[in-house]
Amino acid sequence: MSRIVVIGATGHIGTYLVPRLVMAGHEVVAVSRGKAQPYQQSPVWNHVQRLTLDREAEEAAGTFGSAIAALGADIVVDCICFTQASNKQLIEALAGRVSHFIHIGTIWTHGTSAVVPTLESAAKYPFGDYGVQKADIEADLLARARGENFPVTILHPGHIVGPGWAPLNPAGHFNPAVFSVIARNETLLLPNFGMETVHHVHADDIAQLVMRAIDNRQAALGEAFHAVSDAALTLRGYAEAMYRWFGHQPNLAFADYADWAKAQVPEEAQATWEHVARSPNCSIEKGRRLLGYAPRYSSLEAVQESVSWLVAQGQVEAPRPRG
Repeated sequence: MSRIVVIGATGHIGTYLVPRLVMAGHEVVAVSRGKAQPYQQSPVWNHVQRLTLDREAEEAAGTFGSAIAALGADIVVDCICFTQASNKQLIEALAGRVSHFIHIGTIWTHGTSAVVPTLESAAKYPFGDYGVQKADIEADLLARARGENFPVTILHPGHIVGPGWAPLNPAGHFNPAVFSVIARNETLLLPNFGMETVHHVHADDIAQLVMRAIDNRQAALGEAFHAVSDAALTLRGYAEAMYRWFGHQPNLAFADYADWAKAQVPEEAQATWEHVARSPNCSIEKGRRLLGYAPRYSSLEAVQESVSWLVAQGQVEAPRPRG
């Protein structure tokens, strides 16, 4: 049994990871801002030490890293680190004090897909502040693993899906109204020919990969792994599958991105551009081979579970889907 600190413990990943850790017999300290509850309720949380820390405020005071180090963890899982400065403060406080540090990265460290499926070892050309910052964090952590034996493993999730929040939809943004359009068998307009790709992952499959990294520590140390489903989806294929799931034949139209964007809310058009410009399609063979990673959910299965939740919550106007 290990003492494990999870930072960002009530978010997408922590909702599924913390119960898995407790059920595996670990002592868990769940760190969060205390402003949200886990997306899924479980009595297992009664066996978790809950600690409220405002990371931003603590980092500004220069105390976040030392506060985490003082918890005496064997393993720290950081789900919410987004800048190099934030990363540096934490790992410098943890150096020599933990046996395993797991950082949650992102497949956006790759930038635009080139050869697909993309391997973890592919040359990285990230763009946009989020992808660039996360790539910088990854490079620093792996350099410390090589040069200082810092015991790190990095996991790169795709578009995280699960009941409790709206999944990335077939139009490449997060407005659940797109699913209502599909459910009502109305025409859905997609950018270009809908052949750009998105790569989802259920939050519980990320939690599974964290567990496998912990259980296969030697194979995981100093490595980065994609945390995605077994296959990416094209926007068109995704949309067609959702029409059929709701009992309809696909009802799609297409326009080049510039014309398509004119008919969209600007923020949603920008979100779509961020996704289609990258068109991720990532391999999980490394995780499968070294850690035994086996996603429970396909991209569609993960999305459909989330959309069923949206329907139940009245956020998607739809008849009962088939299948």
